[in-house]
Amino acid sequence: MQTKNTPSVLYRYFFFGWLFHDVARGNLFERNAAWRHNQAQSHWLPTYLRRWIVLSGSLFAAGGLSALLFEGHWICIPFYVLFSVAIPVCSVIVVAWLGFRFMPHP
Repeated sequence: MQTKNTPSVLYRYFFFGWLFHDVARGNLFERNAAWRHNQAQSHWLPTYLRRWIVLSGSLFAAGGLSALLFEGHWICIPFYVLFSVAIPVCSVIVVAWLGFRFMPHP
């Protein structure tokens, strides 16, 4: 049995790119198979969205709590910066999920 190292597990927990195949590579049949595979795997995207929403909410709460505890000191800045990075990731997940649900087959 192969054990997974911690960075790989964390990457797969938060990022979903490993689930999908490249639709621009291969012949017509391979591209169609990749599209069908990607549509089948898109049911995992709401799970990733929930994870990122919880993470962004936690970062925002940690930023607010550290601003209150340290009276607006600079310690809250990393939390708010990471929160601002998490919001576009949530947007990408929503757009990808809606695209796989409502876009026609290429």
